[in-house]
Amino acid sequence: MSVTPADVAKIAALSRIKVTEAELAAMVPELNGILAWVKQLGEVDVTGIEPMTAVIANHQRLRADVVGANPLTGGGIRDKILANAPAPEHGFFGVPKVIE
Repeated sequence: MSVTPADVAKIAALSRIKVTEAELAAMVPELNGILAWVKQLGEVDVTGIEPMTAVIANHQRLRADVVGANPLTGGGIRDKILANAPAPEHGFFGVPKVIE
């Protein structure tokens, strides 16, 4: 498959990118080179190779979601925290109504 100047002009128009004739002429060989590279990648034998989402296997390290799990606070200090709130309501921070 080969890209023509008309193809590049159409892609630029669809992308809402203003391209001069000189830029258009320069993009044609670049895009043809990219397509040749993709075609070359398609020739690689990948049978038996599983697709991967990342190069390095990542595993999320989860912590237990428990009250008092934070060693700095120890939990159980809601009243002390709400003492600094300008308008605490029912054990929570009161905030002004935004949507009417």
